[in-house]
Amino acid sequence: MSTTPHNIAHPGDIAKTVLMPGDPLRARFIAENYLDNPRLFNNVRGMLGYTGLYKGHSISVMGSGMGLPSMGIYSYELFNFYGVDNIVRIGSAGSYTEEIPLYSMVLVDSCWSESTYAKAQSGDDSPIQYPDKELNDILSQTADRLNIDIFRGPIHSSDIFYNAPGYGDFSAIREAHGCIGVEMESFSLFHNAKLSEKKAASLLTVSDSMLTMESLDALEREKAFTKMFHLALESAIAFH
Repeated sequence: MSTTPHNIAHPGDIAKTVLMPGDPLRARFIAENYLDNPRLFNNVRGMLGYTGLYKGHSISVMGSGMGLPSMGIYSYELFNFYGVDNIVRIGSAGSYTEEIPLYSMVLVDSCWSESTYAKAQSGDDSPIQYPDKELNDILSQTADRLNIDIFRGPIHSSDIFYNAPGYGDFSAIREAHGCIGVEMESFSLFHNAKLSEKKAASLLTVSDSMLTMESLDALEREKAFTKMFHLALESAIAFH
């Protein structure tokens, strides 16, 4: 399959490893500031995707959009129609604990979700999905080499950004499931990787605190995320 309704790339346009921020404009930022000779392979629905060279290695970067269904569509197509072997989500997260303040980086060890995505897609009724151990090990080892501090642990992968009053008590989720933070994409990414027999990981930067209600503004996020981009790229060239 050469194209899909959501991606006009052709065979060979996309590298074996794809970094996926939620925001397609961040994908463009990475391509323009970190990759040599970046080439646009997709712009359907504004979901920008680029392939270029990082230290001589072919790497692609593409937006996933927001939420499990959007990540589910794009990651499934990359794994199953475009020959991608590895996807690393690089995005933002909200912290559920005071020990993980703004600007912290989190490497996801598992994600719990109340979503029915996996069950509806394949009959998998487990509320927990996992990243690939090899990718996580490489990300962790690269962080050590670069002297970048990271937290590791389970996160909450939510379907909901705005809860109705009286719903969405994050402290109850933290206590029941051990989640140290929240985001909205990793559950479907990890499930698609498992279903496709491919590899996925999720590296997040804390942009909001659910306890203090602090939040990074747009400029602060741009500065904070560059360290995450660097770690992901340095790790990606070691993936197999």
